[in-house]
Amino acid sequence: MPVPLKAGEVLRGRYRINRIIGQGGMGSIYLADDLRLEGRQCALKEVENDRSLTPELLRETRDQFLREATVLARLDHPNIPKVSDFFSIGIRDYLIMDFVPGKDLRTLMIEARQSGTFLDEVDVLNWAEQLADALIYLHSQTPPILHRDIKPSNLKLTPNGQLKLVDFGLVKVLAPGEVTITILQGQGTALYTPLEQYGGDRGHTDVRTDIYAFGATLYHLLTNQPPPDARERFLNPESLTPPRQINPEISARTEKAILWAMSLHPDERPDSIEHFRQSLLGDRPVPLVRSATRPVRLKDVLNSTPERTLVWVTIGLTLVTLLTSLMK
Repeated sequence: MPVPLKAGEVLRGRYRINRIIGQGGMGSIYLADDLRLEGRQCALKEVENDRSLTPELLRETRDQFLREATVLARLDHPNIPKVSDFFSIGIRDYLIMDFVPGKDLRTLMIEARQSGTFLDEVDVLNWAEQLADALIYLHSQTPPILHRDIKPSNLKLTPNGQLKLVDFGLVKVLAPGEVTITILQGQGTALYTPLEQYGGDRGHTDVRTDIYAFGATLYHLLTNQPPPDARERFLNPESLTPPRQINPEISARTEKAILWAMSLHPDERPDSIEHFRQSLLGDRPVPLVRSATRPVRLKDVLNSTPERTLVWVTIGLTLVTLLTSLMK
């Protein structure tokens, strides 16, 4: 494991290391202070390249990092932290991104499990709507961009209820006529990784790879139980327990969409995030952001239609008119 940076170290004369906020086998993510913009904190993602690389391979890897980090820096979406800078020092590459305050969805799920409850389906579908928006944006780039590591711990919820898709360590840019080109080397998380991704860069991954991870993430969030990994499911097709057998509060529509997204063969999954979103949400009025202090019951959302809303509004206005006339 690379030797971590120390608190107080300054990189490029601008980014002062505060503390580690994430760590993996290839590097760390730090909270850093931007000395050029007073009061701004950022997330500094560090990746150390393989020390055994020849100078030529290291140069090719570095060129690839710079090309594709440039692609990330051009992204501009409310559910994706902005990449503001990138550079290399020695054999280490760095991405500077917006720091996202708040808890990740894995933490929220663990808190629910410890209290003996499940996350509310309305909340999870709200987050799913925002995640779908971010992935549609990524997949619509030219060439398309895959995230390849969607999971609860890579989804952070800001204090105002906005979801952020973080950690672009496994992003891939789909090159026309080729399979994929990796931005930063690594492997996805087994619980959320489809079979085709186990081949690494030799496997054929496309937008349906993110769809599988999306479905597996929703499964975990709604059941408090991680899904069996794809290899286990391939060997034992009965190993995946339907979500409603674990959490009966989940709607049949949500369960059906999740299981569709988690189909083992890519051809049996939705062919786009938009297609999956429609199967999951349809025209269901899920709020984009709502306060945690104002809980909404799933049955209220599922039963809410424009017609019913109009009826209740009419009744309310009639009562107000009646009360006003009585008070005169």
